[in-house]
Amino acid sequence: MSKMSIIAEFWDFLKERKKWWLAPIFIFLLLLGALVVLGEGSVIAPLIYTLF
Repeated sequence: MSKMSIIAEFWDFLKERKKWWLAPIFIFLLLLGALVVLGEGSVIAPLIYTLF
């Protein structure tokens, strides 16, 4: 399964089941995961430490 098919399947699930409240949670988790990955060994690390 490709990543795009997972995203498309999730989008279809949201449209069909009318679970729009899941979208902000999913987006927040993606952004938090990206912040952790990017801040692991970069210049952004001090910013992350001050946030948490």
